[in-house]
Amino acid sequence: MPRDLFIGGDWTAPVLGGRIEVVDPATEETFDHIGAASAVDVDRAVRAAHAAFNKGPWPRLTGAERARYLKTMATGIVARRDELAIIEVRDNGKPLAEARCDIDDAATCLRYYADLAEAEDRRVENVGQPADPNYSLRVVREPIGVVGAITPWNYPLLMSIWKVAPALAAGCAVILKPSELASLTSLELGLIAEAAGLPPGVLNIVTGYGADAGQALIEHPLVDKLAFTGSVTTGRKVAAAAVQDIKRISLELGGKSPFVVFADSDIDKAVEWIMFGIFLNQGQICSATSRVLVEESLYDRLVERLAEEAGRIVIGNGLDEGTQLGPLISRGQYDKVIAAIERGKAEGSRLAAGGKRPLGFARGYFVEPTVFADVSADSYLWREEIFGPVVCVKSFTTEEEAIELANDSRFGLAAAVMSKNQARAERVARAFRAGIVWINCSQATFIDAPWGGYKQSGIGRELGRWGFEAYLEVKQIAANISDTPCGWYRR
Repeated sequence: MPRDLFIGGDWTAPVLGGRIEVVDPATEETFDHIGAASAVDVDRAVRAAHAAFNKGPWPRLTGAERARYLKTMATGIVARRDELAIIEVRDNGKPLAEARCDIDDAATCLRYYADLAEAEDRRVENVGQPADPNYSLRVVREPIGVVGAITPWNYPLLMSIWKVAPALAAGCAVILKPSELASLTSLELGLIAEAAGLPPGVLNIVTGYGADAGQALIEHPLVDKLAFTGSVTTGRKVAAAAVQDIKRISLELGGKSPFVVFADSDIDKAVEWIMFGIFLNQGQICSATSRVLVEESLYDRLVERLAEEAGRIVIGNGLDEGTQLGPLISRGQYDKVIAAIERGKAEGSRLAAGGKRPLGFARGYFVEPTVFADVSADSYLWREEIFGPVVCVKSFTTEEEAIELANDSRFGLAAAVMSKNQARAERVARAFRAGIVWINCSQATFIDAPWGGYKQSGIGRELGRWGFEAYLEVKQIAANISDTPCGWYRR
């Protein structure tokens, strides 16, 4: 099975022959290798995409014609659903049940944008009759061009599809650069696109390190748009590179999302949603509701229950039946999370549950579900994104205090509120400075709704029609319809 680069419709080895080990995070064993693209390989991919966009049929097809390819790709994903899920577990570590949901969502996303591509054929942008009757005025939408898409390791195939599907639906040509920590299902996407008959160069996939392949992609002058999901630190580099050529950008960055729980909440439901908001995918979610604010009268009981339930979570290899929490993605991420836990203890936060490698797991990047209570609002744990199964809990006394604490962050990706008082829940939801807000739940994600954040959590939106329009340019066409000469110089 090819594990090299997909460029111009062909599978090809990196020019310099570089390879990257693929490590199973549950066993720490190398089980595969992928290509390590250099700047030369990225240039090949960008030029293939540039040729496909400027000389090939793809942007000139109707939306309905492009939709047929996307639907065929969706069918290809569904046909290989279980196989792709297992590949994702071995590459990423998440429980198999979660991986299956991700694969299903990827197919659904392709179908959704296929439908939007078809609808675009029928859309007429009416701007009305201009003030000067000698002119007619039209607005048309056209694909941006060549898109560089850089995706993270936490949802390998799904995050690739979030970018590839709307870009292809809009008529763009794409160079996909997945994270070097989890690239396998993105490479499988190349096989699926190839089987669907996607024209050569429309989708190119280059695996490799961020410092090499990623940097070359964001700096390439023939790339018209950069779509990036990842850390704030890398997002700044993407934005800085984009400024040089005034590239269009979409940035979906980090988060430190709050979850406000009022005392009238059902404690069982609250604990369940708190755990879902932070322990899903081992807490490696940009929108994880990792800062929990609990009204004072409920605080002690909730912390106790949360600690008890966190201790019952089944830890194991994601391929094992019943596993609810798998390993972290890599040794580097494991070390980062353990260091954050140790810092939290040193800063005086109360460790209520977890905080170490679980017993019986001598190998693998496993960390217990960890609950910290009485966390200071100026501590590292409270303010920085840990990206692991670590939740911080703090009390509040008034609604105003809860809102102030929730919004006191450089991030603004997501936020959640729980209360039986619907009016209060709505009021708090509107007060959050965040792009995604949940009431009486956490992490609910919908393909037809916008995804993105305020402040340092990013620029632009993915998903829904907003994600589609992010890959379209808007063009005004004004036509003189009068037989009368201009006359400007004949006064």
